[in-house]
Amino acid sequence: MGEKSKSTFLFSSSIIFTLLSLSAAVSTPFQLQTLVPRPLPSPPTTLSWQHSDTDSDSLVETSELDTLHSNNTLEVQLDLHHIDALSSEETPERLFDLRLQRDALRAETINSLVSKAVARNPPRAPGRGSAFSSSIISGLAQGSGEYFTRLGVGTPPKYLYMVLDTGSDVVWVQCSPCKKCYSQSDPIFDPSKSRSFSGIPCGSPLCRSLDSSGCNQRRMCLYQVSYGDGSVTFGDFSTETLTFRRTKVGRVALGCGHDNEGLFVGAAGLLGLGRGRLSFPSQTGRRFNRKFSYCLVDRSASSRPSSLVFGDAAIPRTAQFTPLLTNPKLDTFYYVELLGISVGGTRVPKITPSLFKMDQDGNGGVIIDSGTSVTRLTRPAYIAMRDAFRVGAANLKRAPDFSLFDTCFDLSGKTSVKVPTVVLHFRGADVSLPATNYLIPVDSSGTFCFAFAGTMSGLSILGNIQQQGFRVAYDMAGSRIGFAPRGCD
Repeated sequence: MGEKSKSTFLFSSSIIFTLLSLSAAVSTPFQLQTLVPRPLPSPPTTLSWQHSDTDSDSLVETSELDTLHSNNTLEVQLDLHHIDALSSEETPERLFDLRLQRDALRAETINSLVSKAVARNPPRAPGRGSAFSSSIISGLAQGSGEYFTRLGVGTPPKYLYMVLDTGSDVVWVQCSPCKKCYSQSDPIFDPSKSRSFSGIPCGSPLCRSLDSSGCNQRRMCLYQVSYGDGSVTFGDFSTETLTFRRTKVGRVALGCGHDNEGLFVGAAGLLGLGRGRLSFPSQTGRRFNRKFSYCLVDRSASSRPSSLVFGDAAIPRTAQFTPLLTNPKLDTFYYVELLGISVGGTRVPKITPSLFKMDQDGNGGVIIDSGTSVTRLTRPAYIAMRDAFRVGAANLKRAPDFSLFDTCFDLSGKTSVKVPTVVLHFRGADVSLPATNYLIPVDSSGTFCFAFAGTMSGLSILGNIQQQGFRVAYDMAGSRIGFAPRGCD
């Protein structure tokens, strides 16, 4: 065959291949699902709790010294409410704006904390840092956790609102006498009126477990926690009894904060649910079998509360599981392995596992976090995903960008629309998101935005908007995280 014939043959073959590819693309329809546009949620006028302030004499009690076996671990279920419920006088638009402000600071602080931890070489041993230099994320600072519950502190129990946060370890509560305390919904906890309150000696293993610690004149342990926005809580590190509905959990190490300054809001303290040694799940491992889960409801579609479960009952049978990964420099956060993303039923080709890989020094990776709202993806992954979504949503009327969102639509007057499907592919688990988990209202005028954002950081964060409606199960005994759809039923 001559050169000219070869060229003609190759050109013809490429044209045929292109036409076949286009034909295949046309014959494979874009997978769509229905979105029913709903307005921004309004905060509830009243808060409902399944459990009431219960007489302590009717409670089941356990302590760290109890010997518990797998057949008699405790199980507890609690109601959760969004932090917006503590600001019922604000408009939905104002609350959403505040949420995005908290969210930006939260993501920035997580990135800063991870960067500082990775830069330490070797990692700092607990208790070896300079006194009161700890900087960890928490749930009450402006970059805060988003959900809170009500539980009893002390004996007899005094019921208080406590923010829950998977990005924090230390449990703490405001205590009197106050050098400086912020305004909270309930009376401030008075440890002198609790029969179960006990200080922790300076030389104890619990005191040494703090990233930084100090001692008072009586050689009792002091703690200080500083947050990314400059807020700080300082006081006595102690043990106390916490009451969850009808179950008392004794000897929980917590900070009793007498000096709490900064941008704190509403709730009385924080229940840290991170992976560190001082978090509530780590402290109570034998009692709850190192398992807990939550399901966060879509507040624009349901008025029922979200829920938190501790114990074996926290792990749903319908969950798909992905292995937990560990950052060698930082033990607080829950890392998972994200392999890819599908939009409209097709894997986005430019989104490869390497974009989400954590290296041996602890850089990069993917964190699942209850206190971040909007999922942040490394910028190359986000751009590829966003562009694929725009192609599939080309029939929807575009709207101007809004805050951190660069893909918005005008859905005013619509009762339902079809939008491309989105699936997150974790190792061992394909999580298919409901449309309300990625196309969300941002104002009262019918503007909806694609609820993902790009980040220049190598660290990606899976936020709580994308977790809505799933029971997210943290099985530390099995070193895995599970996702069960329709988990709030």
